[in-house]
Amino acid sequence: MSKGPMRTEWMIWFDHEKCTQCHGCEVACRTWRGLDHGVWFRRVGNVWRGGYPQVKSHSVSLGCLHCVAPGCAAVCPEEAISKRESDGRVTVDRELCTGCGACLDACPYGVPQFGPAGIMEKCDLCQDQPGQEFGPPCVATCPGDALSLRAVKIREKAAHQKSMLAWMASAGG
Repeated sequence: MSKGPMRTEWMIWFDHEKCTQCHGCEVACRTWRGLDHGVWFRRVGNVWRGGYPQVKSHSVSLGCLHCVAPGCAAVCPEEAISKRESDGRVTVDRELCTGCGACLDACPYGVPQFGPAGIMEKCDLCQDQPGQEFGPPCVATCPGDALSLRAVKIREKAAHQKSMLAWMASAGG
């Protein structure tokens, strides 16, 4: 992979116009990963915009965006969160995490989750999981192809992150 602005990184891309809010991505992720009760690596919801009579609703499927500049990694006092230079995946070393919650405070998307062990967990794009011939289960399960695993240029990834933040802000979330 090349260095600089032409470098690519992996992410799960979301297209709100294709989402039917079936929640299949949530179920596939939870089932595949065997997540504890209350832990959601991917969440589906509505984003409402405008005011009456021009109210609009869009679906959103949100998981870790594997940020260009991950705030969670920057604030982790144990350096348990890191970004892999080779592909842009943001990973958590569960052996180093103390569950302090600084990452949750730093994440504008509210992605970090804490299960019964109190250790941070989040989507890792199903890296190193067996049976990935169709990609991550959330992507493979989506009937409308609203989710896709993509290698994108840094500027494209940053623009997608900004649009997600704008959506969340307009929804009061």
